Amino acid sequence: MTDTPIRVMLVDDQELIRTGFRLVLLGEPGIDVIAEASDGAAALAQLERLAAEGASCDIVLMDVRMPGMNGIDATREIAERFPAVKVVVLTTFDLDEYATGAIQAGASGFLLKDARPTELVDAIRRVAAGDATMAPSVTKRLLEQLRATGGLPAQDDAQPGVPGAAAGAGVAPELAVLTERELDVLRLIAEGKNNGEISAELFLSESTVKTHVGRVLSKLQLRDRVHAVIFAKQHGL
Repeated sequence: MTDTPIRVMLVDDQELIRTGFRLVLLGEPGIDVIAEASDGAAALAQLERLAAEGASCDIVLMDVRMPGMNGIDATREIAERFPAVKVVVLTTFDLDEYATGAIQAGASGFLLKDARPTELVDAIRRVAAGDATMAPSVTKRLLEQLRATGGLPAQDDAQPGVPGAAAGAGVAPELAVLTERELDVLRLIAEGKNNGEISAELFLSESTVKTHVGRVLSKLQLRDRVHAVIFAKQHGL
């Protein structure tokens, strides 16, 4: 286990909210707030400054509704220009269409602003470890929006995969690159289960599950688990 702290940037146009998040994270071991910004353009400038100094940022807590460059455009730029940086979207309402847009732009998770301090800290640690953090209500809304726009099959048209046959009948051809076990892991990721829960369900060690998750993301060329969930739903799992 590394002793390197998780380096976090806070991006919100309201200074009071940034101050609140900073105070929450101040006393957390292994988490450092290394920069703040009031809009997307300022966040990108901060990332460029850090890169020029040979420093790094691991997690950006990103508000979506900001004047100037909003969180969606900033997230898209970060995903393209700073692929190692993970973005966690912060939204006030669970029906916020901006949050779903930011996820599609490349965010690694989303959280409601009224989340408890422990949930905020847990979200940062999970995303830094390569896991996902998704407010269930926003996840539901995201999938509903994708379905409404044709990005997902309708519930009655979805064809669930057949266990033990990654390339078998009922499984989308795009999933044929996965082994039986990897397909099982993807199916459980799509259900919102974390590595520990997948480990218990499949009777595997967490390190083995982590390896399978990494292979799934690599084979399907997905950025992270959030996008694995979207991909799985789009392909009938």
